[in-house]
Amino acid sequence: RARRADPPDGGWGWMIVAGCFLVTICTRAVTRCISIFFVEFQAYFGQDYARTAWIHSIVDCATMLCAPLGSLISNHVSCQVGIMLGGLLASTGLILSSFATSLEHLYLSLGVLTGLGFALCYSPAIAMVGKYFNKRKALAYGIAMSGSGIGTFILAPVVQLLIEQFSWRGALLILGGFVLNLCVCGALMRPISLKEDCKTAPELLEQNYVPEKEKQDLKRMSICSPLIKLWPHECLCYCSWKEYDFLLMPGFMVLAVSILFMAYGCSPLFVYLVPYALSVGVSHHQAAFLMSILGVIDIIGNITFGWLTDRRCLKKHRYFCYLFAVGMDGLSCLFLPVLQSFPLLVPFSFTFGYFDGAYVTLIPVVTADAVGTPLLSSALGVVYFLHAIPYLVSPPVAGWLVDTTGSYTASFLLCGFSMMFSSALLCFARLAKKIKRTHLPSLTGNTALKQHIWTNGAIAYSVTAELDQRDVEFLAVDTNSFSNR
Repeated sequence: RARRADPPDGGWGWMIVAGCFLVTICTRAVTRCISIFFVEFQAYFGQDYARTAWIHSIVDCATMLCAPLGSLISNHVSCQVGIMLGGLLASTGLILSSFATSLEHLYLSLGVLTGLGFALCYSPAIAMVGKYFNKRKALAYGIAMSGSGIGTFILAPVVQLLIEQFSWRGALLILGGFVLNLCVCGALMRPISLKEDCKTAPELLEQNYVPEKEKQDLKRMSICSPLIKLWPHECLCYCSWKEYDFLLMPGFMVLAVSILFMAYGCSPLFVYLVPYALSVGVSHHQAAFLMSILGVIDIIGNITFGWLTDRRCLKKHRYFCYLFAVGMDGLSCLFLPVLQSFPLLVPFSFTFGYFDGAYVTLIPVVTADAVGTPLLSSALGVVYFLHAIPYLVSPPVAGWLVDTTGSYTASFLLCGFSMMFSSALLCFARLAKKIKRTHLPSLTGNTALKQHIWTNGAIAYSVTAELDQRDVEFLAVDTNSFSNR
């Protein structure tokens, strides 16, 4: 297959966006709608808040914990195979859940099995959008990730109606059939090969080894001839550990820590918004409608923030747009305990839903800016993996606080402060980086980028380092003498 120099930014890419849109409906929207089953599960099995909340926690945790597995299958087998397999597993889990006789049964079927299926679908589908788009990346992600909001808007009242008509067992069975559409989404994910993902040995030697005046000498190096013979049309692949060397990047490390706090703060809201609304006297249909409002405004946040941050004036400030959106969601959670009627909860759903859609859209964009497009699939796998522990712990902790204090105030305050700390951490890290750049002396043009390339006969390895001008001159003399032997 011919390799493109740049992402096409259109064409079949829009079908990839449509496929990712459907994936987010079948994964994230369905996961959010599990909170509608919360009251039904609690009443049927006669358990407290904390034990019932483990169902939603395990689904989210399994989805994020197994995200690197989804990236691994996508990178080394096929994105299409991974998503289709995930769709079958998720559907099986939901269907088996409809026959549950205990919470432990739901932990395994709805939690582990369905969550694993979602994991195989979610991060590979999102990474594929990044492969097909560059200039309009944020807009493409906005449209693709809006499936979560649209799905929540449509599915929340539908699931409530299904529960009333067919009980929670029938509703889970129907959702199991609906999630099989993930197999159709997987069929749309046509692979694409970009030159920046895999470069041939001569290309790397010419582009990154020495300055322009030395390139002709390097072309004649006899040491390169085995490489050219061995890989005339193949890629110079980094060793497997190279896919995860971004873990040592300071920018990614700060982003990872902030995601832990952000994930802790956002998860309980989707579990406890409906039970909280019911506890303050809101009817079942109004409570489900709050989730619908949150979902549809989530769509607006996805698309408008994606479009705005693709504009020239904001494209360089997407990092700050992301931390602003996270901070606003945290601030909304702090005010939630004083909102105790349906007219007051509606503005909360608007605000939280909009900024939730905004930062969800920007997570893959900010990650791509931090590690680069070639490593995006692996990086997203790690990013969503980092969501796992907070998603697992935060709903039960919030439920324990509700059982202990008799109110939702402590739970929502903890969520709000956690998200605001995540935003503040990113802000301080960026300010510290700017201060450091200001005080460091400017780099001169006396350094050159060098890339060592060697082979063990089967795999070619490369390590990048900096050489001063004297080292470059010495290298050129040494290679010339080697070629004359």
